[in-house]
Amino acid sequence: MNKGRLLPRIVRAAALAAVAAWAAGCAPVPPAAGDARDAVVGRWGAPTARYTMPGGAERLEYATGPFGRTTWMIDLDSAGRVTGARQVLNEAHFHEFQQRAPGMSIDEVLRTLGTPGERKRVGWRSDEVWSWRYPTNDCLWFQVTVDLAAGRARDAGYGIDWSCDKPTEADRS
Repeated sequence: MNKGRLLPRIVRAAALAAVAAWAAGCAPVPPAAGDARDAVVGRWGAPTARYTMPGGAERLEYATGPFGRTTWMIDLDSAGRVTGARQVLNEAHFHEFQQRAPGMSIDEVLRTLGTPGERKRVGWRSDEVWSWRYPTNDCLWFQVTVDLAAGRARDAGYGIDWSCDKPTEADRS
């Protein structure tokens, strides 16, 4: 066997393994059902928000916004034990959300999608557009228009995230 060819392959394989291990270390491992609240907070840190759920249950939000693209919701029962955990910023969840968004309370929007990455006032009414970045190869947000005076969502859909694809000097010429 030619040792001159083997060494670069070994180095390349080791480098790829190191990158894969590093990437896996960055992805959070969801807590298991039955884990205690204290163990979750000890591992994940302080939540970005807490929501009261029916029956004395609680939802812990772990949002990575404004430029992060994930929000984990960890549900706890009334005894403080994990009943479920999911990353809610994804197209399947958005599709389900869009169907029931009009008329939804602001509190329910936050309990469902978490803290938006951006809030912008629009028009002359009391409307704001709340936007969430999410894992996609396109420069898109998921957006919800909320009527602040009524405390309700008007609609939901996708919009262009202009900050992710800013024009360069080459684009301008």
